[in-house]
Amino acid sequence: CFEDANVIHVAGKIDPISDIAVIDTELALSDLTTVEKTLQRSSKAAKSGNDKEAAALAAVLTKVQAHLDQAQPVRSLKLTDEENLLLKPLCLITAKPAMYIANVKEDGFDNNPHLEAVIQHAAKEGAPVVAVCAAIEAEIADLDDADKAEFLADLGMEESGLDRVIRAGYKLLGLQTYFTAGVKEVRAWTIHKGDTAPQAAGVIHTDFERGFIRAQTIAFEDFIQFKGESGAKEAGKMRAEGKEYVVKDGDVLNFLFNV
Repeated sequence: CFEDANVIHVAGKIDPISDIAVIDTELALSDLTTVEKTLQRSSKAAKSGNDKEAAALAAVLTKVQAHLDQAQPVRSLKLTDEENLLLKPLCLITAKPAMYIANVKEDGFDNNPHLEAVIQHAAKEGAPVVAVCAAIEAEIADLDDADKAEFLADLGMEESGLDRVIRAGYKLLGLQTYFTAGVKEVRAWTIHKGDTAPQAAGVIHTDFERGFIRAQTIAFEDFIQFKGESGAKEAGKMRAEGKEYVVKDGDVLNFLFNV
């Protein structure tokens, strides 16, 4: 989303909305190929009259096919939960949530008509937009954390574009992170917002979920403030949570289980 004589666009002009339209069309055509093949099989199976699931799938695919024929993404088609469940095995690309990442110049985060055009386009479908400067990202890629923070601060930024993309992606997909911290390593685990402690444990291993007893839990802020598990425990910040506990973003957990 910037103009530079040294950066030549394949179309000969800078038009992010046109670029989006080209990509959307290509993705819709890819999904259309998948839908048409599956519709052919499901329609054939539905004609027997004994396969209700095939008949239901054929019905929803017919709607999806007509929508894709107009180069419209599947995510913009209002479908029921049951219809979405039928479509899930097809892994249609345009059924997935969308996020737009706009590459701008160092001074292109504000008063940028190209960026504004992307924001307005994304707003029509309720999609987030993250503006990043690839040149800045390239400069800070090899810096250590301290130098990176200083570099970004000089630019008036609190975090890198990559971090903002990750944060926006997690929010869009309804994801969050919890940690397990041992003597040798600390690991981050991705779960859905609203997951309970047993569900979070199951991400590590299904045995953890099946035999869940309780989760020794420390809030992230407390873990940092009191310098780890021992300090948090001495400060009374470690608590035992049961099966109904909804895990919070950043929780540090230690699972007790028995199988």
